[in-house]
Amino acid sequence: MRRPSWRNFNYQELAAATNNFSHDNLIGKGGHAEVYKGCLSDGQLVAIKRLTKKDKEEERIGDFLSELGIIAYVNHPNAAQLLGFSAEEACTWYFSSPHGSLASLLHGSKEGLNWKVRFEIALGIAKGLCYLHEGCQRRIIHRDIKASNILLTDDHTPQISDFGLAKWLPDKWNHHVVFPIEGTFGYMAPEYFMHGVVNEKIDVFAYGVLLLELITGRRAIDSSRQSLVIWAKPFLEANDIKRLLDPSFGDDYDAEELKRVLLVSSICIHPISTSRPCMNMVVQLLQGDPRTQELMGRASKTAVPLFDACDFEDYTRSRYLSDLHRHKQLALEQ
Repeated sequence: MRRPSWRNFNYQELAAATNNFSHDNLIGKGGHAEVYKGCLSDGQLVAIKRLTKKDKEEERIGDFLSELGIIAYVNHPNAAQLLGFSAEEACTWYFSSPHGSLASLLHGSKEGLNWKVRFEIALGIAKGLCYLHEGCQRRIIHRDIKASNILLTDDHTPQISDFGLAKWLPDKWNHHVVFPIEGTFGYMAPEYFMHGVVNEKIDVFAYGVLLLELITGRRAIDSSRQSLVIWAKPFLEANDIKRLLDPSFGDDYDAEELKRVLLVSSICIHPISTSRPCMNMVVQLLQGDPRTQELMGRASKTAVPLFDACDFEDYTRSRYLSDLHRHKQLALEQ
């Protein structure tokens, strides 16, 4: 494996690049980190991740080193490349990101994204996840796929970023069970926020939510705390495309591509993890490979769930919201 050519930046350089980590440059925020857009002294545009402080300094340093250890294995056009880091107090490292995050363009920009760009973004993210799950030297479960963790290059190529919650998954293991449960509300699969199960299928669920964002232009959780999955489910079941589609498209979209994305999103957010596709199959479906639809039907009939089917057979919208709310309350109390 090639030796990384990362540069160790000092805090002053990164602070200067972000106007002293100005709120105006903030493009993403999570429970443990903030991401800022910045410009280095040589004019290079970057995204800089800054870990927020924890009660114990050794935990903060441990998170920093853990992410460095994971991202050292990542080398794919649809995964953000680490350019450097800072081992000083800020504990930051950064990726190239001329456009900022998908969330900033999808939800906070007047520029907007047309259908063709959104479809290519969807396909690129799928290829990046397929690489992490199947093509990387070690299986990586990202655990925090969301719009703000997708960075866009100058030609809108999507790059999966922020591996702060990522986990290795040994080849012989079907899944991890983790605690505490960390992630972003609205993107977490039922088996993860209910039982702490971590495997590829939780990334698949989050990807399905991300597809719904691209289709609808709505957030995963809106200002009234409504789940996009719950909002979209009846329209998906009724194939009500007009109610689902972002009004900004008008009639400017590819009907066949939209059909594929709707199919993929609906099966990715299935409440039973084993009924969701692997990302390799998602890529094939998006690209229009006719063999994958037949394979999908056969796989769903023979799949063995991680938990008894009775745990999920009556998994209604109200129960999903109730479980999500219960987990959120527990997280806030800690």
